[in-house]
Amino acid sequence: MIDFQSVLNAINDDASNVKERGEIADYIPQLAKIDVKHFGIHLIDSQQKNFSAGDSHELFSIQSISKVLTLSLALNLIGEDVWKRVDVEPSGDPFNHLSLLELENGIPRNPLINPGAIVIADILVSQLEHPKDDFLTFVRNIANDDSITYDESVAISEKETGFRNFAAANLLKSYDNLNNDVEVVLDFYFHQCSLSMSCEQLTHVFYMFMNHGKCRRNKAYLTLSQVKRINAIMLTCGFYDEAGEFAFEVGLPGKSGVGGGIVALLPNKFCVATWSPGLNPKGNSKIGMLALEKLTTETELSIF
Repeated sequence: MIDFQSVLNAINDDASNVKERGEIADYIPQLAKIDVKHFGIHLIDSQQKNFSAGDSHELFSIQSISKVLTLSLALNLIGEDVWKRVDVEPSGDPFNHLSLLELENGIPRNPLINPGAIVIADILVSQLEHPKDDFLTFVRNIANDDSITYDESVAISEKETGFRNFAAANLLKSYDNLNNDVEVVLDFYFHQCSLSMSCEQLTHVFYMFMNHGKCRRNKAYLTLSQVKRINAIMLTCGFYDEAGEFAFEVGLPGKSGVGGGIVALLPNKFCVATWSPGLNPKGNSKIGMLALEKLTTETELSIF
């Protein structure tokens, strides 16, 4: 029986002693205000036992972690037709690069890079009567937590500085892979990225990805086939051009966000989330990457 609490305590102690903590994502002004010294970690196991250390209850902007959730809802709504508009290959490029999009005629490499997530946002805008409200309800229902909401100040901040995302959306539009108005799709996209959660809440949402598509109340939101595919995409694409490094060092499917969050899971065993806002040069949480490597090394639990 693994003593997860002791492992998390040791990880938190180690994290507090790291001097070089990475750089805040200051290109989004609201994120630039966060203290780089923060660190939190939360783990929920298959028996729904919870373990925490550090700032695990502090709220932060989950940013690109939301892309897994919009993909899940899109699959829920239109099934395999999602893959007609977005591919499933690792990009090998930073999350916001556009060069591959033009080379490959407007079909994004995968749904976890920005252009792919914008296509998924377009699908949801087409499918949902009230996209922002309906997506938020979807997330709240999975977590069984009505306190989860958008951080409007972050959404506005992203809209004011999201020039590259506007470029990606217009490029997608030029290839007929965006059906709605660019402004409407990006308003939804900026809001999904502004979702505010704690490490604990993130693990409660992502619990279904380690539990055969069923949330903590045992309600199925995804089929086994869909969960398999989403977990595979997280493993191969969840960390942009550092996905191979994460698989090598940590060995879990997961997803990062430039708000400093990382969520990862081991099917049938646990789901874990970390938050440390300082990023490495690839845009992933520097301390979070170290923490999860220590977790899988100390527990000897990974998919490999």
